[in-house]
Amino acid sequence: MSTTSVAPLSIEDAELLVATARRAAEAAGVSVSVTVLDVGGHLLAFRRDDRAVLISGETSTRKAYTALQLNAPTADLVDAVQPGALFHTLPTALDRPLLFIAGGVPVHRDGRLIGAVGVGGGAPEQDHGFATEAARTLV
Repeated sequence: MSTTSVAPLSIEDAELLVATARRAAEAAGVSVSVTVLDVGGHLLAFRRDDRAVLISGETSTRKAYTALQLNAPTADLVDAVQPGALFHTLPTALDRPLLFIAGGVPVHRDGRLIGAVGVGGGAPEQDHGFATEAARTLV
């Protein structure tokens, strides 16, 4: 049996993710916070623009954590937590709350989960676009 090792998310990777998301947001005229977590859920990088709303720091982190835990973009999970849906109780079922608002994206390398990036501060669709653009830099 052979196992292939995949390089973990590095500080350099995390800084590239933050820079890419921020550039995309700046181009759209949006002030954001960006959070990057490694596969263990540990903070690797965080940046809040001076003009970003304060809560965007918390939302970017929760979006990244949610995308990491479920290995799915938060934009794809919004319907799953609506009343009567499969994961309706999931947002409040855990000690560390998940946030089902678009803007969190898992980060993969060679098909394996290595972390997540979360963006907060813009409209959910904007945050999702910025996070997605960032995650694509490591593909």
